[in-house]
Amino acid sequence: MIKAVRVHEVGPPEVMRIEAIELPAPGPGEVLVRNRAIGLNYIDVYYRIGLYKAPQMPFIPGSEAAGEIVKIGKGVKGFKVGDRVAYVANLGAYAEARIVEATRLVALPKSISFKTGAALLLKGLTAQYLLRQTYKVKKGDRILVHAAAGGTGLILCQWGRALGAHVIGTVGSPEKAKLAKKAGARDVILYRQEDFVARVKEITKGKLCDVVYDGVGRATFLGSLDCLRPLGMLVSFGSSSGPVEAFNLGLLAQKGSLYVTRPSLNTYAADPKNLQKMARDLFEMVKKGAVKISIATRPLADAVDAHRALEARETRGAVVFLP
Repeated sequence: MIKAVRVHEVGPPEVMRIEAIELPAPGPGEVLVRNRAIGLNYIDVYYRIGLYKAPQMPFIPGSEAAGEIVKIGKGVKGFKVGDRVAYVANLGAYAEARIVEATRLVALPKSISFKTGAALLLKGLTAQYLLRQTYKVKKGDRILVHAAAGGTGLILCQWGRALGAHVIGTVGSPEKAKLAKKAGARDVILYRQEDFVARVKEITKGKLCDVVYDGVGRATFLGSLDCLRPLGMLVSFGSSSGPVEAFNLGLLAQKGSLYVTRPSLNTYAADPKNLQKMARDLFEMVKKGAVKISIATRPLADAVDAHRALEARETRGAVVFLP
């Protein structure tokens, strides 16, 4: 028996409960991983509140963790018992251990701790596809990062700076502004006190941005369009303020023949070979010191309070649970 967080009905953080469950043996192509650290991500909230529908009820939240392999199913190649691994997979990470498809695993270098692996993988792989695939950021690009002091935002700022981009970040407080600045944002906008569109125009001297990375959603979507140069791209990759509502596509023509995309990590990482390539790129940035991550730890039993803090935007950097 292992302990896990389970959700029997969608709703507020209090719907999460610690329960004892029994895991089956890993099947063909699967491994059993003992989780040493588990990542907290906003997608966990989306499933808990029902914005994203879980495949069954009850379900165990969480899609990111790091640990070691304790059992291997038939046909698994490239991994063995005792290997240090990290993963981004389907629901089920908020637990002391879990079954994972081997194709979802990446080997965790010895230089990277379990806590860093669990805090980094989902957010770091997200930053990788956003910066290197969805829109290939190059030296001199002007990029706007919303929620620049959040877990993904801080990585985007660091990696964007390493690529030679002029990074502009939006944050909600002076304290978060300091974090974003330290991470690599050349300019920081306090969105609660300033009109971020007007400030972007001022900062760029009217040239606007090549790309906007928007994980906020409804509250920032239309303003983000006004921050783009002609033929610029809005990358909407999250909905912390609510999903973006339907809009008139003619707006894109009116505002400069803009591009809008709604990518997801699942699509980019669906091919195991691309997943491994993305992870290597991410780990290389970490080894070089170009990407660093601030980590706060909590016991898995604190999942309810951690979700409250995340939804209230009170978290800084990354949070990991220790089972």
